[in-house]
Amino acid sequence: MLPFDMLEYHERLQKTKEKMQEEGVDVLLITNPANMYYLSGYNAWSFYVHQMLAVIIDEPQPLWIGRAMDANGAKASTWIYDEHVISYPDIYIHSETHHPMDFFGKIIDEIGHGNRRIGVEMEQFFFTAQGYERLKKALPNAKFRDASLLVNNIRMIKSDQEIEYMRRAGLIVDQAMSRTVDKIRPGVRENEAAAELYFHLVNGTADYGGDYPSIVPMIPTGEHTSMPHLTWSEQTFQEGAPAIIETAGCHKRYHVPMARTLSLGKPSERLQYISSVATEGMEKVLETIKPGATCHDLAVTWETHLKRYSLEKDSRLGYSTGISYPPDWGEHTASIRTGDRTILQPNMTFHFIPALWFDSDGVEVSTTFRVTETGHDLFTNYPRELIVKDTSGRNDFQIG
Repeated sequence: MLPFDMLEYHERLQKTKEKMQEEGVDVLLITNPANMYYLSGYNAWSFYVHQMLAVIIDEPQPLWIGRAMDANGAKASTWIYDEHVISYPDIYIHSETHHPMDFFGKIIDEIGHGNRRIGVEMEQFFFTAQGYERLKKALPNAKFRDASLLVNNIRMIKSDQEIEYMRRAGLIVDQAMSRTVDKIRPGVRENEAAAELYFHLVNGTADYGGDYPSIVPMIPTGEHTSMPHLTWSEQTFQEGAPAIIETAGCHKRYHVPMARTLSLGKPSERLQYISSVATEGMEKVLETIKPGATCHDLAVTWETHLKRYSLEKDSRLGYSTGISYPPDWGEHTASIRTGDRTILQPNMTFHFIPALWFDSDGVEVSTTFRVTETGHDLFTNYPRELIVKDTSGRNDFQIG
């Protein structure tokens, strides 16, 4: 079941331990499911309860500690020895008197690490305030460190196999976007488009199956295009109205997000105008991507472009992406925005979103790129311009 060979897992573990040593961490308690997957291969929908991977700097293998009913899944999907899979009984689930962190702390203490420097992922979705307090109570002699991004930062530079999985995810999202655009016509319900999109994201291609993406499809229409994180409704698509589709192909938990804007029928002059500004700016930024440039440099190129049109964009221009689990497909590390001095290196991957949102409308176009030795590669090939659907029945669509 492992998506990578053992050598790659050992290299990841070694890099993690080197970083632990740099940051003064003896025991790293990983609760981010993406980081657990990255280091161990563990892949299951069990992250809604407390679970962790414990990396001990002077031990050759990590420990997986989680719910009893998930232990067999951990044994089947990870490279670590079965005796390193430790489970807690269901009495710890949603209990007012028992908490999984009580159990985790007890295990860490019993194996002799209760007085060491322990790193925890403070800033992530599945490590709660209550969990932290219970863990501190269970390990009163430990010295806690914030290690929120320790593994996330290591994940930023992808291996060749990781890049291959993202290429497959790119093929999946290209196909899913094309089939969904074909589906959308006046009178079709938004939920029907979402269903079409989900089918092709999961069905994948003839060669590669798809995983569930970490974010549900966003499909705002009409005036709702000013609200980028709306999902879908039972309303129907309307003649003359714009629509945005944002989604991601996902393969082996590796994401390639993509967004497009379409117009049902002839677009308004304003929609054509702001779409052309966004796509023109996208091309200018893509030309600046190369090793040694910074996220700040890319953002400055974009802002300089917008100033020519007296426009501004308050939100960031993109972010590092790759492995993820709900509720987000970002890596929570580098952001393409002014002030972020992250230096681009080969095999870093970013979701790049030169979108423009206003009070009553918006356009969104995005792509996912890899930094190469000399520039960049795109994971998707679907046209980036405004998509104009011919609703007369004569043609399917054209690129505006």
